[in-house]
Amino acid sequence: MNGFFDIPSDLQHSYLGLISWHMQEALLPVLAGLLLALPIGMLCVRFDWLYPPVLWVTTVLYAIPSLAFFVVLIDYTGLSRLTVMIPLCLYSLVILVPSVVDGVRSVPEETNAAAAAMGIGYVRRYLQVQLPIAVPAIMAGLRVATASSISLVSVGALIGNQGALGNLLTTAMLYHRPVLAVNSVVTTAVLAVLVDALLVLLRRVLTPWQPPSGRGAGRRTATIAAARTPESVS
Repeated sequence: MNGFFDIPSDLQHSYLGLISWHMQEALLPVLAGLLLALPIGMLCVRFDWLYPPVLWVTTVLYAIPSLAFFVVLIDYTGLSRLTVMIPLCLYSLVILVPSVVDGVRSVPEETNAAAAAMGIGYVRRYLQVQLPIAVPAIMAGLRVATASSISLVSVGALIGNQGALGNLLTTAMLYHRPVLAVNSVVTTAVLAVLVDALLVLLRRVLTPWQPPSGRGAGRRTATIAAARTPESVS
């Protein structure tokens, strides 16, 4: 472990500083992607014909290599963190939009009908009735998107050392110190596991009616949500 936490001074960050930097570049794009996916998902559920083209666009964006994104964005955002975070935000949409749409579509028709009969408008019904029931599906997509974003941040090391922990990979080759590469890989993996555990805990807090094991969750979710809908929106 000799030199494992010995970060070269030219990176201008301590070990904890690199972790903080890495988490900012990883989590902010996912949060922005979620904020985009929620209204996009609402429109896709409202207008069925819109979902296939939206899914096609997000898939095409995900297929574009990050380096190609960097080349296009550098002229506008320079060698900055924003150049790394914009592609990560767009990549997250290919996971988050289907998660939102599938989760909302899983809401029982009886629940939607009950909310409509109470005079609840579509937008309010989406926010107060459908999204709470869709939380398990959305959180599942959020977990995948977050783990993917944490791993992809390292690619930013290719442009102006904007890869946070990924910068240790290039530095390891520059100084012939393989331990720095091990540090980068191990720390990134640990961060992904810890954040995933926090998201699981958050899901349990937001969905106390769902069994932790997930067994029978679909049936119980629909039944309990339908029973509680009049209370939650009154």
